[in-house]
Amino acid sequence: MPTYALMLRGINLGPKRRVAMGELRSAFADAGFGDVRTYVQSGNVVLGADAGRAELERASERLIADRFGFDVPVVARSGDDLARVVSGNPLADVADDPKRYQVSFLSDELGETAVARLRELVAPGEALAFGEREVYAWHPRGIARSKLSLALGGKGLEVTATSRNWTTVTTLLEMARG
Repeated sequence: MPTYALMLRGINLGPKRRVAMGELRSAFADAGFGDVRTYVQSGNVVLGADAGRAELERASERLIADRFGFDVPVVARSGDDLARVVSGNPLADVADDPKRYQVSFLSDELGETAVARLRELVAPGEALAFGEREVYAWHPRGIARSKLSLALGGKGLEVTATSRNWTTVTTLLEMARG
C-alpha cells in the first residue's frame, strides 16, 4: 500500500476549524486507511492508501467535512513525491534556517499570471523557486513579515496551496519512509 502525506490547509490556526490530532487519526483509521500518523497540530497526516493522489484528496476532504462539519482543502503527496521535493531542493545553498524556509504544495501547476505575481513580491534577500507542483520560498527576515509568504497561502493563486516549513517537509518524508 503506497504511503502519502496529507497536508490540510488552514486547520487549528484560530478558534474555528479546530481538530485534535487524535481525533483526526481516528477519523482516517476508522475510514480504513493504514498506519495513520500525524505530525504537529497544523494538519499533517501520513497514512497508507490504495488510491491515487487526486482521489485521496477528494476522499479526505469528504471525510473531514462529514466527521468534523467543515470544509478543509487537502493536498496529498506520495512518499516518492516528497523525496523528489527534498532531493531537488533548489534553494539549498541559500536557505540556512529551516523555520524560515517554506515549501508551498499546490493542487496543480501555477499559471503564468500567478508565477509573475509571485516573482513581483520577492523582497530583497528573499528567494523563490518553482518545482512541478511546489513553490520553494526563502524568507530570511521571517515568514510573518513576508508579503510573498502571505501570497503563497492566499486564494489568488487559482489553485489550492498549503505551505510547510522545511523541518516539517523533511519530517514528513522521514515518516513516509516508515
